[in-house]
Amino acid sequence: MKAITVKQPGGAEQLQIVEHAKPIPKEGEIVIKVHAAAVNRTDIVSRESSSGYLDNPILGVEVAGTVEEIGPGAKTRIGTRVMGLVNGGGYAEYVVMPDERAMVIPENLSFEEAAAIPEVFLTAYQTLFWIGRLRANESVLIHAGGSGVGTAAIQLAKLIGQANVITTAGSTKKLDFCQSIGADVCINYKEQDFDKEVMNATKNQGVDLILDFVGASYWNKNLASIKVDGRWVLIGILGGAEIEKVSLMDMMVKRIQLTGTLLTPRSDKYKTALTSEFSAETMELFHTNKLRPIVDSVFPFDQIQSAHKHMEDNQNIGKIILKVI
Repeated sequence: MKAITVKQPGGAEQLQIVEHAKPIPKEGEIVIKVHAAAVNRTDIVSRESSSGYLDNPILGVEVAGTVEEIGPGAKTRIGTRVMGLVNGGGYAEYVVMPDERAMVIPENLSFEEAAAIPEVFLTAYQTLFWIGRLRANESVLIHAGGSGVGTAAIQLAKLIGQANVITTAGSTKKLDFCQSIGADVCINYKEQDFDKEVMNATKNQGVDLILDFVGASYWNKNLASIKVDGRWVLIGILGGAEIEKVSLMDMMVKRIQLTGTLLTPRSDKYKTALTSEFSAETMELFHTNKLRPIVDSVFPFDQIQSAHKHMEDNQNIGKIILKVI
């Protein structure tokens, strides 16, 4: 089968299409004929560093396709259209997935749309509800509102969380889109001080929850934006990982709960439990188009380098999809 691997750690030019052995399902696994995969920041981290999250030499952590073969104990029927998280190997014609993590694709969604769901919606669901404990009528600040996780989080926070959603992005185009999918307050971080805008929007109370993709460069403004007893979930470090001066007293005075998390390195057991709850809470909403996967662009399999560069340019609204078949 054809698969995409990395020649050596580095830029997008290091991505290559190679011939690779077709995977064989083990106990409780299924083999999926991949129709579409999605590009994620995790893939870029793995491409740039030999110490990435995954042992699999083939990149890709989420796919949509049809079940080709099942291993002992697997229950999903051959031919079923499924989507879900894989432990690497998604950039290929075939990939294995734990059967318990396979979500049946709603009939109204294409493979490309389905591939835009697992990683970002599961990440958003986890950070909003499992870690962030978002409750109705609370306020949440979602950074990078135009990103894959951002667009998923805005929809989930509004539709399921019934929250007041404040988001940041760097262009009018992205902010207009965020508003169209449920954001109540949209802030252009390039033109406005988001902490001041957050305080204005919350009557100087601050937000109950922050979903932070940025890290170091937003530290002080996030600290100023959060309410006393607020929850702050760190899920990215696009703005750096190191902060020169941090006053722990400032965090203590506000009684802030700061949690860092990554989904990809989590255990199979955790991902299965998360997938199960997410499916139960959201699949009907996807069926009725109340929740929407947001696809920015679709690249052919042999244009994987361009797909990665498109993500690194940070111009996308929603997901970047790789069409495999």
